[in-house]
Amino acid sequence: MDKTIEKIVSAQTSLGIELGSTRIKSVLIDDQFKVIATGSFEWENQLVDGFWTYSLDHIWQGIQKSYHALTRDVQEKYGINLTHIGSIGISAMMHGYLVFDQKDNLLVPFRTWRNANTTQAAAALSELFQFNIPERWSISHLYQAMLDREAHVTDVRYLTTLAGYVHWQLTGERVLGIGDASGMFPIDVKTKQYEQEKVAKFEGLMSENSISYGLLELLPKVLVAGEAAGNLTAHGAKLLDSTGRLQAGIPFCPPEGDAGTGMVATNSIAKRRGNVSAGTSAFAMLVLEKDLQHYYPEIDLVTTPTGSLVAMVHTNNCSSEINAWLQLFEQVAEVTGVSITRDQLFEKLFKEALTGDSDCGGLLSYGYHSGENITRMPEGRPLFVRKPTDDFTLANFMRMQLFSAFAALKIGLAILRQEHVKIDRIVGHGGIFKTAVVGQQLLAAAMQAPVTIMENAGEGGAWGIAVLASFLRHAKEKDLAIFLDDLVFSDVVGTTISPDSSDVIGFNQYVKNYQKGLAIEAAAIKQLS
Repeated sequence: MDKTIEKIVSAQTSLGIELGSTRIKSVLIDDQFKVIATGSFEWENQLVDGFWTYSLDHIWQGIQKSYHALTRDVQEKYGINLTHIGSIGISAMMHGYLVFDQKDNLLVPFRTWRNANTTQAAAALSELFQFNIPERWSISHLYQAMLDREAHVTDVRYLTTLAGYVHWQLTGERVLGIGDASGMFPIDVKTKQYEQEKVAKFEGLMSENSISYGLLELLPKVLVAGEAAGNLTAHGAKLLDSTGRLQAGIPFCPPEGDAGTGMVATNSIAKRRGNVSAGTSAFAMLVLEKDLQHYYPEIDLVTTPTGSLVAMVHTNNCSSEINAWLQLFEQVAEVTGVSITRDQLFEKLFKEALTGDSDCGGLLSYGYHSGENITRMPEGRPLFVRKPTDDFTLANFMRMQLFSAFAALKIGLAILRQEHVKIDRIVGHGGIFKTAVVGQQLLAAAMQAPVTIMENAGEGGAWGIAVLASFLRHAKEKDLAIFLDDLVFSDVVGTTISPDSSDVIGFNQYVKNYQKGLAIEAAAIKQLS
């Protein structure tokens, strides 16, 4: 019998499912952490009644189709049906607002991390806690609903994230991995639980608003990587696999957010390590040796899946505007009769960016499809600006698009340099790095530090949560950092690019122009309402 078939039959496998902002991906790995099958489903959020959302029906449609695509992959490659799996993990976009009443009914449509309606609540909580509470955090959404006197608030009996919701439906367990939980409410890294002093302060606000229940009654139980998080129920098995082939009883690891699974996928959970994820949004995760001296609106303090403190610089916008322009160029190719695939077009245009002027010839772009917390923009207005005297070439235009994707991130990272945060290694992952060298080289200029891309970076967070599911079988023997170093990444090859001095100078000049031009973006938001 083929070794891979034997591993599938004997359930020496782990399944990771990650619900990203544009794709739900399923990855099946063997006991050596090698990918043996994949499946995916493309989706997009919808703006409904002023909120970015995904319906529950769309969530389950996407999960089932992604999983079924994976089972077809198994059938086509190995000629067998997938009926049992060694362990499963669920990951998803962090933050947001999913609230249920005592009968487990959803009270309002899912409010994703993209919603920027919580400015008042986030500012008030940050002041109260003396700790940065971003707009996208779940507790900001809850408090804003309280401030807005939304009728549903008094009926809330459970608040969770997307990963926590899916895990709950599959296992019946109301739990959450500590990394994802740290994007709901502040975590005490010593106790690995919600910070009690801040819980008490928030419950004071609840009391002032005549809400009698306690905050801890609403939030998921916090678990760290390696802890058991329940098993697939018969109901959950049918939710995941509508064919009825998948057996119940499969153990689950704690559900995690995409930031945590990205750290696992890039072996970046040890102190003085970091990673940058670049897709629809972008975020840098840097594992700290000690707490920051001050709190900053631009810096989130979250945790790794093991509960170590992480400084997170998150930008709501990254590659959406690049994708929009590439679609336009695809249409140009089509009407002129040029046959070229999207991947080929991306590669040619990205490589052209490396031939442009170091500062993009003066061109300027704001790829804001939604509000941007780092630069305090409440809404998005994609904007391209140039002076008549600027050097308007294709190379400069593409270089500008890439610089713009990382510009807000660079502004946030400058704060951490003031705090003397030391990082030995940064790993990049995400679609923007699919074209070799280009995104990596320009990110190195933005970070002013070497950037590594690993060979397995394309599998991303779905592979990362599959690894966390596999870790369930090793948690008693090793801690996660050693497990990753010694077993998972022992033979993984990566390429590292150090920052080019010309790129650094050019990027610094671009960011100066970018910050000066923010008034133009603000005016566009005001005038084009």
